[in-house]
Amino acid sequence: MTAGISGAVVRRRDFIMVLAGAAAWPRTAKAQKPASPTIGFLGFGTASASANRVDALRAGLHELGYVEGKNINIEFRWAETADELRERAAELVRMNVDVIFATSSTEVGAAREATTMIPIIFATHADPVGTGHVTSLPRPGGNITGLSVMQSDLTAKALAILKEAVPQAARFGVLWNPTVPSGRPTLQSAEAAGAKLGIQIYSVPVRAGKDFDSAFATMVRERVGGFFVAASTLTRVERTPLAQLAIRHRLPSMFGTRENVEAGGLMSYAPDQTELTRRAATYIDKVLKGEKPAGLPVEQASKYRLAINLGTAKLLGLHLPPTLLALADDLID
Repeated sequence: MTAGISGAVVRRRDFIMVLAGAAAWPRTAKAQKPASPTIGFLGFGTASASANRVDALRAGLHELGYVEGKNINIEFRWAETADELRERAAELVRMNVDVIFATSSTEVGAAREATTMIPIIFATHADPVGTGHVTSLPRPGGNITGLSVMQSDLTAKALAILKEAVPQAARFGVLWNPTVPSGRPTLQSAEAAGAKLGIQIYSVPVRAGKDFDSAFATMVRERVGGFFVAASTLTRVERTPLAQLAIRHRLPSMFGTRENVEAGGLMSYAPDQTELTRRAATYIDKVLKGEKPAGLPVEQASKYRLAINLGTAKLLGLHLPPTLLALADDLID
């Protein structure tokens, strides 16, 4: 009888140990991370539309000694809508990636909702202070930092150039995305610049590519003399249909990225955003080596280029002033 009881106790102890091991195993597996650090790349639109940005980040990482699949991993998550972007950001957080790359305010906004702990690095943020994504440029103060194009500051110069291209215009449309954190600050900058230039600013909000047709119909109806695009991931990803609509409706345009001009837009006044993306790798390197985003100052783009598409000007029947052409850094045929 004693032997039977003893055997039962042993079997029960073994059973409990097995259960304890089974309960502990998933937690251990979940906590395990790849031997190499992992970057979560959060992107809006399709991979093909941002191929140059992906290549630029990889090039920047390679220059710092990182080789994908060897001593660094990149997990890509792409989204077609704002809701999907938030879901993809949450996926990266659940994966416990070491850092999230979120190039502009669009992606940063989604990543910020998902985590206040994992470092978030941006490369082409339009207005990190105005959106509240950082406390200040010298001291970001949270888990977010990177490089900024300071679009709000550029808006006045961009509108002045557009006015020089179409001096007879009395009203400009401003195409902007209300769902993008930097959208409204840029619109406000445009309105202030318009007042100084003696130009009426007509707000044209767009939330998705499907809104473009009605936006252009509105601008034609309102007789705008041209339009300025508040740069966002949406307007960059949808750059080809946007340029085609501008040409079809014979509206001179000013963009915030050169990629829009390469796709057929008339002009852009902007820094080299591909280069900014490459340089964002230095921030990723620093946080992977233990530095905190809160103490890494936001770097502002310092060199801006005016690009003009001469082929588009010809299609629009627009004769650009020689003085403006002389100012251009890039003339695209």
